[in-house]
Amino acid sequence: MRAVVIHGQGDLRVEDLPEPVPGPGRALVAVRYGGVCGSDLHYWRHGGVGDFRLKEPMVLGHEVVGTVVSYGPGATGPRPGTAVAVHPATPCGACPECADGRRNICRDTRYLGSAARFPHVQGGFAARVTVPAEQLRPLPAGLAPRRAALAEPLSVALHALRRAGEVTGRHVLVTGAGPIGCLVVAAAKAAGAARVTVTDLLPRALRYASAVGADTVVRADDPDDAGWPPEVDVAVEASGVAAGLDTCLRLVRRGGVVVQLGMLPPGRSPFAGNLVVSREIELRGAFRFDTEFDDALRLLAVEPAFDALLSTVVAVGDAESAFALAADRDRSCKVLLDFGD
Repeated sequence: MRAVVIHGQGDLRVEDLPEPVPGPGRALVAVRYGGVCGSDLHYWRHGGVGDFRLKEPMVLGHEVVGTVVSYGPGATGPRPGTAVAVHPATPCGACPECADGRRNICRDTRYLGSAARFPHVQGGFAARVTVPAEQLRPLPAGLAPRRAALAEPLSVALHALRRAGEVTGRHVLVTGAGPIGCLVVAAAKAAGAARVTVTDLLPRALRYASAVGADTVVRADDPDDAGWPPEVDVAVEASGVAAGLDTCLRLVRRGGVVVQLGMLPPGRSPFAGNLVVSREIELRGAFRFDTEFDDALRLLAVEPAFDALLSTVVAVGDAESAFALAADRDRSCKVLLDFGD
């Protein structure tokens, strides 16, 4: 079977691997679509993401949908042939964070296609994958697999908004109009935000943000852009650059909330710490998600506007071209790999 394997910085290969056999408690899934995530691009371009560095070849991918093929001993779930999305996280269930109901920051979690631990957790960019059976989620009625491939990144966006607190009737700023930023926009509007302003450097990225509900879009490199708000109630930093965090801290109102969602470069990042003090700004991190995955599937099933973010579908055999396209935000938003026959 074909799989997309990263061997090191710039070394992405489509390889033939043995088809896996589901062990006890596990399900075998025939993958149809896999979304290329920013973290996948970081592994390809830089050999790591944040502080997680590649130490061995790893199958990439954690945004996958497909159909159930079979189960290993003792495993049950949706019947074979059912279309499913795969929740990519396997928390340990025993650490203090899991006991506190914060499984998304489990200290011993396993996450598809992640180098956070060694040996690495192999990912879902393969024609067949095995996963714990409890991580399968049947697609709601009417939800096509292509749109369902957005469930994982939408879950990230939903968790960021949960960390932000109440957004109904509020003005939300999102810095960064990549796929995650655009999904934050859509999720904020669905949650009742009165206004959403989005900043980015690229006009095409801002057009994607408008397509999913942004009320105002602003060129981040134009201080004279008329769209800049005097202040906002909540800010979500989704660009992963220090300048985006600085914008959030300077525009959020006194006593407001800033959520750092984008993964900043490794090492130390400067930020306007005095503003956090003098304005009593609450700066919160948002990492992955937990039960939001089920919320994301329900939202995707009823909101066709998300289709606007699915810019391109590329056959898995041309994976490197797909990655190059996904990395070019002037040409794409969310790129999917197609593992179908």
